[in-house]
Amino acid sequence: MDGVVRWWDDGDAVRTARGLARWALAAAAGAVVVLLLALGGGGLFALFSGLVGLAAAAVGLWWFVAHRGAVRVLGAVLLVGAPVGVLVLYVVGGVWGFALASLGLWGTALGCARAALRKPEEAVDAPAPAVAAVRPRRPVLIMNPKSGGGKVERFGLVAKAERLGARVVLLDPSAPVDVAALARRAVAEGADLLGVAGGDGTQALVAAVAAECDLPFLVISAGTRNHFALDLGLDRDDPAACLDALVDGEELRVDLGTVSGRPFVNTVSFGVYADVVQRPEYRDAKAETILDALPDLLQGGLGDRLDATADSTPLPGQQAVLVSNNPYASPDPFTAGAGRRFRLDRGRLGVIGVRVDGAAQAAELAVRGAQSTALSVLTAHRVEVHGGVTHDGVRKEEKTMPVAVDGEALVLPTPVVCEVRPRALRVLVPRDRPGVVPPPPPLDWRRIIRLAFPDPHGTDPHGAGSSDGPYEDPYRSGA
Repeated sequence: MDGVVRWWDDGDAVRTARGLARWALAAAAGAVVVLLLALGGGGLFALFSGLVGLAAAAVGLWWFVAHRGAVRVLGAVLLVGAPVGVLVLYVVGGVWGFALASLGLWGTALGCARAALRKPEEAVDAPAPAVAAVRPRRPVLIMNPKSGGGKVERFGLVAKAERLGARVVLLDPSAPVDVAALARRAVAEGADLLGVAGGDGTQALVAAVAAECDLPFLVISAGTRNHFALDLGLDRDDPAACLDALVDGEELRVDLGTVSGRPFVNTVSFGVYADVVQRPEYRDAKAETILDALPDLLQGGLGDRLDATADSTPLPGQQAVLVSNNPYASPDPFTAGAGRRFRLDRGRLGVIGVRVDGAAQAAELAVRGAQSTALSVLTAHRVEVHGGVTHDGVRKEEKTMPVAVDGEALVLPTPVVCEVRPRALRVLVPRDRPGVVPPPPPLDWRRIIRLAFPDPHGTDPHGAGSSDGPYEDPYRSGA
């Protein structure tokens, strides 16, 4: 064997999974039966009106974000009124009971299906394990006292770091500072570890110096969102716990992204979001700035676009492109674990392209989520992005383009190239940490059916047939 324990080699586990798969199919069938039994009471009406309400709300959302004036007002009315109207129709039509029963059964079906497909820890494609780390003798930590609304002071990070033997460099919030130069100076003075208590943008700059010098890097979750810390399995609610790595730490090897030579640890955004971040009022009034800017950027689907190439795959006419240091679990924000990366050592960039050409496609995106034709989701080693393309594909000659790198607004020369440096960064993490939760499995009903009713001709080692034949892995996508 390859050293990975497959849970379908365990008779009890596979029987449990098969039972869950059958419960999922039974519950899904029950949801359909409830609607069919309710035909006289409006079962089809409940189904049809629910779908229409969802599509109308999606169209309303598109009109609200992509237009101004009367169209925006109409969009807001649709966005709020469509679901409310559906609920009123259910109550007046007397079908709310059928709708609730069907939704309950469908929720049960989804829960059982995901549980049936979930692999145990031994069978998950897990990141490389952490290795024992030598305690650093001269660690240097750079801390931004303003980051995260003052977390450095609130959690007593300076006092604890110095108590554990680290030298702390406090940034001056009132003056611009080159943190990469500070890190290089610390290395020249003998630092054997670099660390940052600050936002992801600052983390990336110092991480690049640590990778360049082959030194361990310590992430202290003192930023606002701390996406990098989250995907490393660190405690975002207690930045002081990250400092425990100085005395009881383990080392991980993770990838480091680069955009036109500049490092990034999380994401590089192009298009709509990058344009919004460039606005000076964005920091103080994010929501208001986004609502004010989106109509100009989207122009109802007729705004400027981007052309991108992910390795050899062209992505023409995109309104937004998101490149991440390793792929996220799902591009669908309503999917569990969507905003997380289970692994940071795959040596691949995640790429999500968004192209919405109008209200109809916005509705499709709302209904189908990650399966929508408005989304392009793939991985690549190299991504090249060109700016200034009109909605009908005419390229505009622009020498620079706005880019958001780990949430920071930059303007970079075109074309902008993103690449990944596999396992370039040594990250020191505390031995006692929350860890990373494996992402939920993709839901594929064909796999559920195969798991519930295995091939009777000997392909399932735990089924009724012979165990001598090959066993089809029910967890492999596309199997």
